[in-house]
Amino acid sequence: MIHPTAIIDSDAELAEGVSVGAYSVIGAGVKIGAGTVISSHVVIKGYTSIGEDNRIYQFSSIGEDPQDKKYAAEVTRLEIGDRNTIREFTSMHRGTKQDHSLTLIGSDNLFMAYTHVAHDCVIGDHVIMANGASLAGHVRLNSHAILGGFTLVHQFTQIGQYSFAAMGSAITQDIPPFIMVGGKPTQPHGINSVGMERNGISAEDIRLIRKAYKLIYKMNLRLEDAIEQMEDMAGDSKQVSDMVSFLRNVSRGILR
Repeated sequence: MIHPTAIIDSDAELAEGVSVGAYSVIGAGVKIGAGTVISSHVVIKGYTSIGEDNRIYQFSSIGEDPQDKKYAAEVTRLEIGDRNTIREFTSMHRGTKQDHSLTLIGSDNLFMAYTHVAHDCVIGDHVIMANGASLAGHVRLNSHAILGGFTLVHQFTQIGQYSFAAMGSAITQDIPPFIMVGGKPTQPHGINSVGMERNGISAEDIRLIRKAYKLIYKMNLRLEDAIEQMEDMAGDSKQVSDMVSFLRNVSRGILR
């Protein structure tokens, strides 16, 4: 399971069933869970923790120092969950002490070739980042979000669950849950009803999210007034409540 040309530090911890390909380098402080497959020419540095049944393809760089001039060799971490697919030339960096010293990635995500996850990002589950999509530092990318190829996300931006960014989007402000964005300049283009349907969200909840979208983007309301009307109509809808909660905690304003 371990190719003879692989270099594995004696302080690394590899669970039973981990496979490591030719010429890969695994450093001190790295922990890798059972069933994870590391292809050839992969570099993984500590302190990085990788869960079970992940697949990391060739030439990926995982757990490297953050690209932040304030970084001064502090001990920081990268944590990756289970069943992620990390394709060729993907880079994922550890956190910085200016945030929580942690870059955190959930489970069941797909990172296509040449994607980049910068320091201190937090990524949920079932996320897709298509080829060349890149996150700057401190980005929050929530579960089931999809970033089209070569999408660029500004630092400290939040991207809501089930949102969808078209190819080449430049995202400089927060994207509420369930919203589709695209174009140049990047603008909102309705709700991600297809993604919601595929994940079992009810027709009634989709109808309410569509109504919420109109309140935010079509009625010329102040955001606070739109939020108040959304609260009144939310009822038992978890999706509308999630959108309200997101909007109450935006960090850079929302893309409108």
